[in-house]
Amino acid sequence: MNNLIEISNLNKSFDTSKNIKVLRKISYKFKKGKIYSLMGPSGSGKSTLLSLLSLIDKPNSGSIRIENKQINFNNSNSNDILRAKKIGIIYQQDNLLPDFTAIENIYLASLAAGHKKDISIAKAKILLKKVGLLNRSEHYPSELSGGEKQRISIARALINDPQIILADEPTGSLDLKTAKEIFEILKNQINSNRIIIFATHNRFFANKSDCLLEMVDGNIKTINV
Repeated sequence: MNNLIEISNLNKSFDTSKNIKVLRKISYKFKKGKIYSLMGPSGSGKSTLLSLLSLIDKPNSGSIRIENKQINFNNSNSNDILRAKKIGIIYQQDNLLPDFTAIENIYLASLAAGHKKDISIAKAKILLKKVGLLNRSEHYPSELSGGEKQRISIARALINDPQIILADEPTGSLDLKTAKEIFEILKNQINSNRIIIFATHNRFFANKSDCLLEMVDGNIKTINV
């Protein structure tokens, strides 16, 4: 089966002073080997959907299946392991650990997945070279530019060779030239066994995806296929 992620009747609301429904019975199948873009205004549910797909948050109702296996949101330990091994996450704000160097930020994600330190460091060096920052491996996040930090974030997301890459506005805080460079690095990570899903407000980048999805009234509308 070519579906890597299947969501069915997914609902998510937040209890504040009043109940706010963000996602309303969303159903969709994400196929291997494709890049998906999520568009929509702020508050439309893009980040919420990515948070559910990353297994960081849980829905109020509905289901998520990964490789035809239904996720049990009550089993946080199992989901943490699945996330570490199969899911790479890239944030708009890089979320790098400020007290660790570039290479440490990358290989710590490999250690968290249970890999040995020497193997993790070796893989981190390969990825640093891949994103063009091997010469910055011992620099701390405060010593890196916005574009460099996002390259480190991509390398960190790739360290465990994930099948699923989720990116929430990965170029949103960058100038256009740097954003294009970062997007090309991200797009080059696609393969026949992997999917990339990224949220963006930028139609230029959204149009470069295989499938452009728009979040409308808490649901998904396919713009192209």
